[in-house]
Amino acid sequence: MAPVRYRCTACGNLTRFDVTTTRRTRAFHHFSIAGELSIEDEEVLAEDVEDVSCRWCGSGRAVEMVSADEARGTPA
Repeated sequence: MAPVRYRCTACGNLTRFDVTTTRRTRAFHHFSIAGELSIEDEEVLAEDVEDVSCRWCGSGRAVEMVSADEARGTPA
């Protein structure tokens, strides 16, 4: 699955966004003898993107999802 890209149509930003998500994960928690936690084999079971806003101009309404080709300026 390709990562999601965003574009702000208000200012043209393609690189900096504040993204609020809720994730449900399963992970192997490995504790050392000293009690230090190391998380391994984390698997995302579900993910819900709740909000995306532009870090440059602060707009949330002007942010749209784009394909990687669109973000690079290549025709889809």
